Amino acid sequence: MDKKAKKILMNSFWTSAGWRSTRGAFAGEDFEYAKSKGLMFDPVTITHDEIILRLHELHQTITKERVAAAFLHSLSTKKVHLRSALSSWALTSRLPIHIYEQRSAVRPNYSSCGDCNFHGLMSDRDYINEDLNVLNFERVKWGGIRLNWLLYCWLDLELFSKEESYESTAEDAAILTGMLEAVRACADYDGARMLEKRWKDVVPSSKNERDVLMEIWGYAGLLVPGDAPRKRRGGSSDYNAMAEWQGDDGYSQEAAAFYFGAFL
Repeated sequence: MDKKAKKILMNSFWTSAGWRSTRGAFAGEDFEYAKSKGLMFDPVTITHDEIILRLHELHQTITKERVAAAFLHSLSTKKVHLRSALSSWALTSRLPIHIYEQRSAVRPNYSSCGDCNFHGLMSDRDYINEDLNVLNFERVKWGGIRLNWLLYCWLDLELFSKEESYESTAEDAAILTGMLEAVRACADYDGARMLEKRWKDVVPSSKNERDVLMEIWGYAGLLVPGDAPRKRRGGSSDYNAMAEWQGDDGYSQEAAAFYFGAFL
């Protein structure tokens, strides 16, 4: 990743005090440079149906082995922008080719599109002059935030398709093993916040990055709330996919083997 372009992207949204309160128009020499390096973009207008077709094309070349290897590579290198390809791939890999009006959601939790809603994806019929820059900023800064947005999954996999193939190391495998052991060590009613704290000594990361890691695992089916009674009604407002998870849910051994079996 080009360091100058990354700095331009970061400075467009973030200051030492946090989110930039005012943002100018994306234009000028710096913007054009970051755009030339594939880190910033002009506003995009695209339809749900076009995104679905493009995602189908991307899945012809992006394999679960490739996203798993990149995810593992990110653990020791802290290349957090490589992480959410795992959840973006998982959320869209079984998504059939469909149009927005094809099947209406009976109970739209995420989208009025029945297929997107069934797969837990937030989607709209049309995206007009959408700002992809903030989505990529969140991806590069923390590993992604709006992980189950159809628009984000598309952007994420588009950018991931341009990445080189990555190999994981013994250090990455050790971190992964430590992450799984930390899940097993959770008490029955420990929530996601307690797991985040356990991961502090396992994964080189910030608190926000660990939160995103858990959300990625949640959307990828590695950490899934079970049927046991929840300790707290309503779950944790700090999370989406992980809001209801608790320690006795553990992790899905099937999903761990599916994604990481070759590395464990």
